[in-house]
Amino acid sequence: MDDRAKATLRQIETPLRLTLVGLWAERLVRAFWPLWTLAIAVLAALAFGLQDHLPLEALWFGAVSALAGLVWAGVHGLRAFRRPSRVEAMARLDSRLAGQPLAALQDTQAIGAGDPASQAVWTAHLARMAERAKGAKPVEPDLKLAARDPFALRYLALTALVMALIFGSVWRLGSVSALAPGGGATALAEGPTWEGWLKPPAYTGKPTLYLNDQTAAALELPTGTKLQLRFYGEPGNLILAETVSGRTEAVPASEPVQDFVLVQSGKLAIEGPGGREWEITLTPDRAPTITAEGEIGRERGGRFKQQFKVSDDYGITRGQVTIALDVDKVDRRFGLAADPADVAPVVLDLPLPRKGDREEFVGTLVDDLSQSVLANLPVTLTFAASDAAGQDGVSAPVAVTLPGKRFFDPVAAALIEMRRDLMWTRGNGPRTVQVLRAITHAPETVITNEKAWLRLRVAMRRLEAEAASLSPELRDEVAEELWQIALMVEEGDLNDAKERLKRAQDRLAEAIRRGAAPEEIQELMDEMRQAMDDYMDQLAENMEERTPEEQSADGGATMTEDQLQEMLDRLQQLMEEGKTAEAAELLAQIQEMMENMRMVQQDGQGEGRGSRGQQAMRDLGETMRGQQGLSDDAFRDMQRGRQGEALGEGQEGEPGEGQEGGQSLAERQEDLRRQLEQLEREGNLPGAGNEAGEAGRQRLEDARRAMREAEEALRDQDLPGALDRQAEALEALREGIRDLGEAMAQDNRQEGEAQGGRQANREDPAGRDPLGRQQGNSLRIGSDDNLLSDEDVYRRAEELLDEIRRRSGDLNRPEGERDYLKRLLESF
Repeated sequence: MDDRAKATLRQIETPLRLTLVGLWAERLVRAFWPLWTLAIAVLAALAFGLQDHLPLEALWFGAVSALAGLVWAGVHGLRAFRRPSRVEAMARLDSRLAGQPLAALQDTQAIGAGDPASQAVWTAHLARMAERAKGAKPVEPDLKLAARDPFALRYLALTALVMALIFGSVWRLGSVSALAPGGGATALAEGPTWEGWLKPPAYTGKPTLYLNDQTAAALELPTGTKLQLRFYGEPGNLILAETVSGRTEAVPASEPVQDFVLVQSGKLAIEGPGGREWEITLTPDRAPTITAEGEIGRERGGRFKQQFKVSDDYGITRGQVTIALDVDKVDRRFGLAADPADVAPVVLDLPLPRKGDREEFVGTLVDDLSQSVLANLPVTLTFAASDAAGQDGVSAPVAVTLPGKRFFDPVAAALIEMRRDLMWTRGNGPRTVQVLRAITHAPETVITNEKAWLRLRVAMRRLEAEAASLSPELRDEVAEELWQIALMVEEGDLNDAKERLKRAQDRLAEAIRRGAAPEEIQELMDEMRQAMDDYMDQLAENMEERTPEEQSADGGATMTEDQLQEMLDRLQQLMEEGKTAEAAELLAQIQEMMENMRMVQQDGQGEGRGSRGQQAMRDLGETMRGQQGLSDDAFRDMQRGRQGEALGEGQEGEPGEGQEGGQSLAERQEDLRRQLEQLEREGNLPGAGNEAGEAGRQRLEDARRAMREAEEALRDQDLPGALDRQAEALEALREGIRDLGEAMAQDNRQEGEAQGGRQANREDPAGRDPLGRQQGNSLRIGSDDNLLSDEDVYRRAEELLDEIRRRSGDLNRPEGERDYLKRLLESF
């Protein structure tokens, strides 16, 4: 071995030694794993205190068996163990290097030693091997024992030891010495002479305390904590003195096993060798408190909503509300004059949080008791909450009127009232029959639904047959039938859009007349708007199927969708301002106009309100709103990512965080892009062929390109880049919608001018309006001719304003007229 090889071996001395240590560890583990596995299992058993519960004979047998097993495992390990050598370590290290350079460095040149050329080749070979040897790194040992321990006994033993250290005590190992002669005294001197555990009630969530570790002189514990004490050694050496259990039965103070519950504050002391003393203070579990929050509210469809607030020191397990009739506040007239006989309180479970604590929270109860006899009657709400300790908290009764479904059709309201009377007491059976007969005396004038009328006749016959001795079962069946009939009368089974609209208008008018709650007014207003939309769609379809001559032959009033929408908005405003009289008058005007109305076509295709161009524009608006919402979610994800970095989490906001309906941000962006592509393919966009329409289409193409780039950025988790592209897409969408809107307006104006000319010629060949004036060409009612000169116009306007001011200040005029005149002055 030349000097070069020796120098190289000295350089790899450290990895060689580490590899040798790894060989030692590997062979020791493989040879002696049964020994340390058995030793750990025995130690776990002793820490669990198994020796304290076995008979002496069984304990001796176990000790001898364990000792024999340890001896066998040790002998087996010594036989299987082979001491690793430095040569073996070098061979293992060399096996991980390419070309085994360590072995090559120890070789000698066999032939050509005297040949200069051969010598040069050999020297170059050694130099290359020395260079490779310098990169040697320690070889990690193979400590896997799965093949030798297929049942994973080593893991079982280790798990048992960990559990013993958590739930047991290493001090119990000292009790083994008591088996030997004189070992009891030694054990008392070396290990604990007693142990104790304090276990609070499980619902408190507090951990178990090891009494031996409690060094404080005073302890504060929840009421109901369980104490477990174990005395070791000779009986009588340790004595328990306590005033916390309140036990009345005679229990020896030196009893080695004592378990009891702490029920009162007091002293706890262990007298004897190693004894301790504590002052125990028990904190009682307070009963839960629950109260109603805010006023009861009415939801759509007659549901009610009531908030409640709960507080408890450890959280509640159950909550209920009892809804009982408030008899003293009931208007005891008509069917309610009799004493209630069948009105039982309703008990509802309160919704509790599924996650998080239940110690203090505000919940909301939403339910529908429209079919209960208590609906729309004075009731009291009494909330109650229970905790895990069995304590109950009850709120003070809250007097409210229980919301329920309101019926605005007079016949339906009468049926519901009779149903309520019948459920109030079965004694109202004969009276209910009489009232129903009066309602149906002339059914053709009050009940237009033939199916409802037939069902009502059957229900009346059943009720009349047993009205004198009405059973609870029949009463419930008739009540359910009356409810279904009332729904049919109120909501109807109308297939015709015009009939649905008329029904919705009648219900809204009745609600305004009766002064219904704002929530009910809003619900009926929404219903009328929906019915109006359905009617307009049906009207547009009918107009599409008819020729212009047939449409013009109908005559009657004309109205655009915008004009109708303005009237509905005005109606909504009047109701919100509480001007019910004006709202009722405006609603009557709308009803009258709808009776004789035909819609003005608003586009050149004769499709009215439901035109493909307008629908395409609405779809574009929905796409833009979806893009805006997606951009907001992406921005929030980026902000969360930056906050995580500021806190040291080192996590970048990912697109998957802003999911909606199970879709990632990238998937949502792809859906929006496909929606835009679908709108372009359908070819329903307005303005085809004009400048504004083509400009709008180009902007939509730009938006689609920006959406695709944003989608790619989201998939690459580049949120800043995605936000930039989404901003470009939004801007392109806005400009495209604006251009297309201008294009559609141009189309409508052109078509309107053509239709206006045709209509004028049909109505009056001379081209004059109903007042005999020459009509203008700007699509407005009236004439383009000046009726007055400029001076006459200004003079006449001044005279009118003076007259309005005079009348508004005349106190002899009605207040309503003066208010109207003041509003006119405010407009000018």
